[in-house]
Amino acid sequence: MNARQRFIDVLNFKLPSDRLPMVEWAAWWDVTIDRWIKEGLPADCDFRTQGGFARSQQHFGLDVLYCLSAGPIGNNCPRPESHGAGILKNEAEYEKLLPDLYPETAIDRLCQQAKDLKQDHARGDIIVRLWLDGFFWFPRSLFGIEDHFYAFYDQPELMQRMNHDLIEHHKRTLDRLLDILVPDMVGFAEDMSYNHGAMLSEDLFAQFVAPCYRTLVPQLKAAGMKVFVDSDGLVDELLPWLVDCGIEGIYPLERQSGVDVAAIREHYPEFLMLGGYNKLVMNQGEAAIRQEFERLLPVMRQGGFIPSVDHQTPPGVSLADYETYIRLFAEYARKAVSR
Repeated sequence: MNARQRFIDVLNFKLPSDRLPMVEWAAWWDVTIDRWIKEGLPADCDFRTQGGFARSQQHFGLDVLYCLSAGPIGNNCPRPESHGAGILKNEAEYEKLLPDLYPETAIDRLCQQAKDLKQDHARGDIIVRLWLDGFFWFPRSLFGIEDHFYAFYDQPELMQRMNHDLIEHHKRTLDRLLDILVPDMVGFAEDMSYNHGAMLSEDLFAQFVAPCYRTLVPQLKAAGMKVFVDSDGLVDELLPWLVDCGIEGIYPLERQSGVDVAAIREHYPEFLMLGGYNKLVMNQGEAAIRQEFERLLPVMRQGGFIPSVDHQTPPGVSLADYETYIRLFAEYARKAVSR
């Protein structure tokens, strides 16, 4: 079987004939790659170089998964002064930034990437994931973390306007992209949870986020994509809200936040999952790495779950550690489909 067919099969609760998909849904940390290059990883496998992410995936024997995105914040927008800071305070400042938001050039770049990938995708050699900025994530990128929380109450009209404009940007992206290729999945980047639960109430979700999903999700599904939300943290509280909006899956399922893929499967048997492998065991030796695969194996055998590191592999993991993880991943990817 080819990489894309395996991926599609599992997302339709079918087990491939040979093994589960083996993917990294996001590039490794730059400091992790810096370490691995010092430990012997070929320098051309640096994901920061042209073609480096694909070469790194191939080097490790992973299925090649590309991410396409047309970011709504243009290159000429001011950058936050610090992590979590914002780039605007009010509607007047938003209007000043509009010439540098929702850039058509970003859609142009995405479409060119899609054209470059089209043949390999059609052959099934690669998997394609579409990234869309979500409707909690994007206003936070503009306001900054703290001001974003106040804006739900102090500037609700501006929040609604931002998300309406974002929907229009996504529609323009889809109108052009879908004439070239249809990604295999789409993930709304949100990060709406932390390690104790959701970062907004159900009422705020229903007012500001859910209507946006309900606008776009039907088009995404009709095109043939599986629709996921990307949220770190403990996501249990979010799940019924997402299901109610037509969202079909979630990632990365961070174990350190208490996420349990078996419990999600029990309560939401048709919900798709990607990730779930506890990155914090990857430098604890082969026995610990194997034990984590054993924890996930019962759900791996059910379909609808693609195991992967539950976030980017941290720099405490050596190249030798990661190679052990990959070797055991291949073993359990086969074991999950064996009869």
